[in-house]
This record gives sequence, structure tokens and C-alpha cells, in this order.
Amino acid sequence: MLLGSLPGLAAVAALALCASGVERTGAVSERPAKARSAATPYSSAKPHIVPRSAWLDGSTRGQPPPRYDAEVVAVFVHHTDSPNGYACTDAPRIIRSLYAGQTGSRQWDDIGYNFLVDRCGTIYEGRAGGVDRPVTGAHTQGFNHGTTGVAALGTFTAGVPVPQAMTEAIARLAAWKLGMSQIDPRADVPLVSSNGRSRYAAGTTARLPALAGHKDGFMTSCPGAALSALLPQIRQTAAALQGR
Repeated sequence: MLLGSLPGLAAVAALALCASGVERTGAVSERPAKARSAATPYSSAKPHIVPRSAWLDGSTRGQPPPRYDAEVVAVFVHHTDSPNGYACTDAPRIIRSLYAGQTGSRQWDDIGYNFLVDRCGTIYEGRAGGVDRPVTGAHTQGFNHGTTGVAALGTFTAGVPVPQAMTEAIARLAAWKLGMSQIDPRADVPLVSSNGRSRYAAGTTARLPALAGHKDGFMTSCPGAALSALLPQIRQTAAALQGR
């Protein structure tokens, strides 16, 4: 059964492994330092992003205004720990179920991920606030500030094929978002942990990859061994898209 057909609590149960590393966001933490590798500006074209309206389908609930950080200096990659054999036309329905579960039984104010990518490489807007802006997400416990979260729809544990269209879309998205703050996707950046339940005590400055896996900041296997193994390649592709 597809996750898109699982409402509320059942959808959340299917996501327990990855979702355990997210947190609600509050006040803005210390601003992360920039990691500029050169004086020459690097940027990448904005990829096509399907708006929230394509998957909300009138199911939106009351929520507080979005929160923002100064800039995005890192991208965290997740998987949704859900079935892989979906038709890409079902992606909006699957995202809607994720939203229903996170805002329902979990009582979050919105979907935690800033973006989601399906197996065909389509990028969807997730959390509200504007895709061009540094929206504070709820995707990586301890490291939601100054970062953006992108979730790959599916489960990518060891031995599971990861669609090339999906990894290319993640690279395009990361190149664009990190290019806004002149961050090299291959670099490490300093991020301050806001929550002791992350891999780092609250207040600790950790140097993490600018294009990181969820498990780099939280004790989890997310985004799965197969997708994690491709992160170095995705970083290289994103850097090339920035002209590095």
C-alpha cells in the first residue's frame, strides 16, 4: 500500500525512523558563520519547484506565520522511509499524507521538510514561507536554523537503487540554495546545535558538510545507506552547477 493512501497516524508510524530526528522550531539561534571559499561569486539557476498548492488540495490548517533565518548555509538530505514503487503522479497525494500526519497526531505547525523530491526528479515546495527565502524548517533536530531540509520520497537503505533523476534534482536544489549565500556544496560549515538530543550538546559548534545527510546531525540511519553513499557525487554535481 502506498504511503499516500495512509492517513494521519498510520503515515506517521511509517516515518518513525527518520522523523524522530526532527524538532519544532522556536527562536532563531546564533547565526551560522559563512564558509566563503573564494571572492568570486558562485551561483546556480533556480530549478523548477512545484508549489504547495499542487499537493495541499484544500487540506491546509491554521498555522502560525513562517519563521526565517538570515541565510541558508547547509542542506540536510532525508528520505521519507516510505514505499518506493509509487507512480510519480501520486507524489502530491503522498506529500499530503505526510503533511496530515505531521500536523495531525504530531501536532506540528506545518510539514517539517522545506522541499521534497520524487523518483522522477520533480521538486515540491514543502514548508510554507517562500522557496526563495531562508525558511526555518523542522527537519534535523538541533540544526534547523540556517539550513534547509530536502526529503527524497522513498526508502533508500543499503542495496536499494536511487533514481538518477532524484539525485540530480537534489543537486540542482542544493546548488541553487547554497549559491545564494556563496557556499561551496563540497565544504564543511560551522553550525551551532540548538538541542542536546542531536549528535552535539546544545551550544556546541559542529563542522558539518554543507550538503549533509540527516545522520550527520542526528542519531539516525536517514537518509539510508544507499542515498548516503551518493552524497559525495551529489556534492560534486552541485559544485559544478555553481561553476566551481
